[in-house]
Amino acid sequence: MSPRLGCWLGAPDVVFVELAAQQGYSTLVLDVEHGSFALRDLDMLLPLARALGLETLVKVAGPQAETIQQALDFGADGVIIPHIGSVAHAAEVCRAAKYPGLGNRSYAGARPVAYDVPTDDYFAADNRRTRCLPMIESAEALADVAAILALPQVDGVFVGPSDLSLTRGRGRYRFTEADQQDLRSIAMAAAAAGKPWTMPAWTAAERRLAAGLGAELLVVIEQQSAMADGLARARADSLAQIAG
Repeated sequence: MSPRLGCWLGAPDVVFVELAAQQGYSTLVLDVEHGSFALRDLDMLLPLARALGLETLVKVAGPQAETIQQALDFGADGVIIPHIGSVAHAAEVCRAAKYPGLGNRSYAGARPVAYDVPTDDYFAADNRRTRCLPMIESAEALADVAAILALPQVDGVFVGPSDLSLTRGRGRYRFTEADQQDLRSIAMAAAAAGKPWTMPAWTAAERRLAAGLGAELLVVIEQQSAMADGLARARADSLAQIAG
């Protein structure tokens, strides 16, 4: 089965969200860690994206309970958690994404319960529905990837290839054979655990490999690069048409 395709948003932009839905993308990743999102932006964009039929994953600012819970309280379908180290660290951090029974997420009410009181099965159902995706972007997390995937609070993993290459001592990510072998290791661990894995795949070679390894979701376009590509293409086409 082919992976679903997602797009990456680093700054609040209603039009980008609308266009992503119109163009048939399945998933929107909102990058709070490296982006310019304020809480009011999440409050505005998450319900819009979900109303348009987009799955919403928030890459939170860091491995802290507050950032994880805020994203879920505003209505995210899942959280991508950066800066995960060992399995012990993952176990501690990921508990914030699940209510008691699996974790220690605090109940806030409001949007997640449609501004009503929770039903008897709300907490268990929400634990099943929302996705907790720790990032595999460090040598430490890669060494523990099978154990991280085995955690009951973890619904899959999200690969950070650039930071993984850096922490593995290879410098800038270039999709080398060593980078590809790391991806194969992660994919094998995910398959053994019966849980999905995903990654940003900006090039055709990355997409072919990840799809062949069974990635559930590929994030294939990023907000600023999409604008840059469009501007560059329009300029080049215009110059060629004027000259011709």
